[in-house]
Amino acid sequence: MAEWELTHQLGEFLDRHLVLPLLEFLSTNQIYEEEELSKARLDLLNNTNMVDFAIDFWKRLNPDQEVPQEFLDKRQKVLAKLRELEQATSPVIALITKEEVSQEIAKTRDVRQLLEYLQKNHGFTPSMADVLMDFAKHQYECGNYSSAEQFLTSHRMLITHNDKNYLNNLWGRLACQILMQKWDHALEDFNRLKEYIDNYPFFATQLHLLQQRTWLIHWSLFIFFNHAQGRDMLIDMFLEKKQTYPKQNTTNPYLNAVQTMCPHILRYITTSVITHRKRREHIKELVKAIQQEAYTYRDPITEFVERLYVFFDFDGAQIKLRECVDVFDNDFFLVALKEDFIENARLFVFEIFCQIHECISIKMLAEKLNMTPEDAEKWIVNLIRQARLDAKIDSKEGHVVMGTQAISPYQQLIEKTKAMVIRCQVMTMNIEKKLQAAPDRGVWSGHDF
Repeated sequence: MAEWELTHQLGEFLDRHLVLPLLEFLSTNQIYEEEELSKARLDLLNNTNMVDFAIDFWKRLNPDQEVPQEFLDKRQKVLAKLRELEQATSPVIALITKEEVSQEIAKTRDVRQLLEYLQKNHGFTPSMADVLMDFAKHQYECGNYSSAEQFLTSHRMLITHNDKNYLNNLWGRLACQILMQKWDHALEDFNRLKEYIDNYPFFATQLHLLQQRTWLIHWSLFIFFNHAQGRDMLIDMFLEKKQTYPKQNTTNPYLNAVQTMCPHILRYITTSVITHRKRREHIKELVKAIQQEAYTYRDPITEFVERLYVFFDFDGAQIKLRECVDVFDNDFFLVALKEDFIENARLFVFEIFCQIHECISIKMLAEKLNMTPEDAEKWIVNLIRQARLDAKIDSKEGHVVMGTQAISPYQQLIEKTKAMVIRCQVMTMNIEKKLQAAPDRGVWSGHDF
């Protein structure tokens, strides 16, 4: 059951706090030993300031033993650091909560003007903003995500885009919004971070830029599979061609990051396209990406698309569709989309099958869809009614008869040559313009066209 489980691959690009929900999900699925998962969660917690949670997990693993002194010592250090940072940040908190300063912050749109005002009239220094950032980071490591988000919001008002901590602030706020499950706010912070990564040339190397995009791709999964328009945004991010990125070729940099660093993300792109009936125009780009990365990553979801659209192997697609059930049951982000995916996948199979055949046996189609003949007939009847397909069912013979006839080769030739006259006219006009622009030339050169 754990063959297609991706927590290890995803965890390499996630903050440790974001990995904890994934481990909790695996614990409910029982595909790993609970003791192993508890050890993994304890290892993660040991690298944070959530000492009380770490102690709880240690007690689960060692119910008959006393808590080691190192946990108690670390707890005292965390509390001492918290009190120290509270004292250090109290002057800046008092400053930004003053009525006149709050009014200035509300009306000032330029951060530089605000900083100049604060430095000139209230003795503000850049180190005060740095202390505020340290306090927000400490609160985050303690698991106080709401407090961390508030301090990061205050910190952002006091720094410019060139500040050393500006990017850290963007990442921190995004993490807080995700962990608090505030998906609308998380989307705003995601868009702000994406814009910064794409438009501000503050990265030393292209490798650094690629790493930032790879992290952003993985963090965005929490938003894309929880926000109402998430799958739309996921498809736009990876497959939409209309986007333009500074200093980029026509290649989508996020799809390029997937192909270079994390081909396993193709699972989520594929699921989004299959389950979104209004975005089927992207299936060609999706199939191309799956074929290009087939040698580095494959799973039942991507193989289902490959079997259906590349090899037209309906039996193989049926086998892969059955395997997809286990994949969805054990994927933190996709578990809620299982039924939706299976329903739409069957629709894809039906449409491709109907494009190839004019008369289809319901029994044969039921086998391809992994359904009983009775359920398949009901499903096809509902599909014909809802989608208004040009088809009818012959219950006596057990056939589905498609009304659309295949276009003959002669008709295809006529359609392709319809615009030939117009193209010739345009070509003639272009030649005449060239001749008028250069009347003295006696010989045409290749540059004239």
